Amino acid sequence: MPKIIVLPHEKICPQGAELEIESGSNLCRSLLDHGIPIEHACDLSGACTTCHIVLKKGFDSLEEMDDVEADLLDRAWGLTAESRLSCQVKVQDENLEVEIPKYTINYVSEGH
Repeated sequence: MPKIIVLPHEKICPQGAELEIESGSNLCRSLLDHGIPIEHACDLSGACTTCHIVLKKGFDSLEEMDDVEADLLDRAWGLTAESRLSCQVKVQDENLEVEIPKYTINYVSEGH
């Protein structure tokens, strides 16, 4: 099973984490199932950017993103060439190192 290393995030995962999940699992769902409360305002439907992550390792092992995900990511805070929406990532056999950006655009949690 591939290892998922989550780098420390001040609020969501201060100590960082290391998980093992089955290949083919949804990354966002797996993070949530392991107690990492990543934001997911659209309930994993791929309609927002709140579950935006940056893959520090393993990006090239993933299936290519579709046009909808690419268009949504254009609106994400801290976008990089290795950015993905975790709700759209199906983990493959390679280990991943995940960084959760410091900020996200979530009008509900921001009180709008």
